[in-house]
Amino acid sequence: MAEQQAKKGVIVEFDFAVADGSTLLFKAAEKLLGEYEIPFTPRIEAQHLAGGNYQGGLAEYFNIVKTKKTAAKAAKDIATLFAEAMTESFASAVTDDFRAFVRTLLGRGLKVVVATRANMTVVKEALAEFLDTGAFALYEEISPTYGSVKWDDWRRAAAANHLRSYLSIAVAGSGYSVKSALLAGMGTIAVSNPRVAYQDFSGADDVVEKLNATVAEAIVKKLRA
Repeated sequence: MAEQQAKKGVIVEFDFAVADGSTLLFKAAEKLLGEYEIPFTPRIEAQHLAGGNYQGGLAEYFNIVKTKKTAAKAAKDIATLFAEAMTESFASAVTDDFRAFVRTLLGRGLKVVVATRANMTVVKEALAEFLDTGAFALYEEISPTYGSVKWDDWRRAAAANHLRSYLSIAVAGSGYSVKSALLAGMGTIAVSNPRVAYQDFSGADDVVEKLNATVAEAIVKKLRA
């Protein structure tokens, strides 16, 4: 039955492709490590955390700085701080351009899935106008990957919403998420910003600065909806 219902669609990594999650995540890590009196800079983030598992990256870095702090607890606390920051900023990230992006895709018969770590009650309030369309869905992202998601997360989001990976587009907010989406068999649109501009976006179908109706039309054309 799920196979019959499978269709084309777009999965949006909202926290990093729409909201300024890369900055919010950095600030969350900076805050916690500051309380530990451990240095944290963009370079350290890029060297030890970006694109990797929270706990693994922190364990590696904690070993270098010779701290007795526990990487597992730090990883959990940073993830919590980030989710709280995303929840607080979610509504303001739902701009007119993003609404136009979603409306355009829905109007052309594509399913739209928004994945986020923000509190779902807040998310539903901010995106209420789309919830009754029948082709719009929310996906609670719980990936332990810093600033991105792995290939199996894209696959799970697609399967949970009856989308075939090869008929779907991943809207990714980092070079790491682009690569994982490609591994998942999906086409990709990357949204870049100065904080992640150093990352490798090769393989993406397009790299844009923000999502809007024009980007949506390009996606429609690619999927031949």
